[in-house]
Amino acid sequence: MRKILTILAVAGGVTLTAPAARSEIDGHGPDAWRVTGVAADDVLNMRMGPGTDYLVIDRLAPDARGLEQITCVPLLIPSIYHRLSEAQRAGLPQRWCLMRSADFSKAGWVAQRFIMEDGLEEVVQPGTGTDGGTSPDMSGDPLIDGALSLVRDLYADFAASDSRTDNPFAPANAPNYFFAELVPALAGHGADLLYDAQDFQGEVTRIAPDSEQPMLRGMITVSADVTNFGRQSRAVFRLRADTEQPGAPYRIFRIEHEDWSFPG
Repeated sequence: MRKILTILAVAGGVTLTAPAARSEIDGHGPDAWRVTGVAADDVLNMRMGPGTDYLVIDRLAPDARGLEQITCVPLLIPSIYHRLSEAQRAGLPQRWCLMRSADFSKAGWVAQRFIMEDGLEEVVQPGTGTDGGTSPDMSGDPLIDGALSLVRDLYADFAASDSRTDNPFAPANAPNYFFAELVPALAGHGADLLYDAQDFQGEVTRIAPDSEQPMLRGMITVSADVTNFGRQSRAVFRLRADTEQPGAPYRIFRIEHEDWSFPG
């Protein structure tokens, strides 16, 4: 069953974000998209090409839904994103996507920050509130906020992946999120660890540090609240420095659900 939820990671966008976008290639992503972040009295321009230098050839209403995404540029799936340096990521141009309406009457390029998967509720970008201030889920502690962003990236990258090779649980990508020693044990896992289910149709309602004790003796705890097929659940992520990886980055070493955990 196709995953209904995708947490878009859009640079400078209004949805749950990371430093870069994780959308699908050539239409193999979510089934439908909608306009987001456009004022009720405004429209979203559709252009002849990917950039503001191109002519506006059509417009989408601020509440337009059921859009199809053909492709996006620059290409930035998780397997590529994690090979880039911070400087390379920062130097990437704004991402644009070729979209068309469900009835094929409209088509054109739009800035990706103004689209999100249809069926999702908008989530404020990590690090900013609706007024541009600090998000209440960000602690101001760089280690805790870094761990929070890593868990959010994990959900975003998994929701955007469409194959086992670009999946964040794949051997080439897993060390970016998990302890290196866990990588072999992650084979065959994915939705079960994130959603406590093999199929997913719902939304991730909140990802936040533990409210009572976000850090204890170097261990950081982040929880993810999920609604799946109408059932609410929580995944708890434990992170600490992985000294087996260069620079000892904070990585996930344990995921806990209501009645089971990984590793078991």
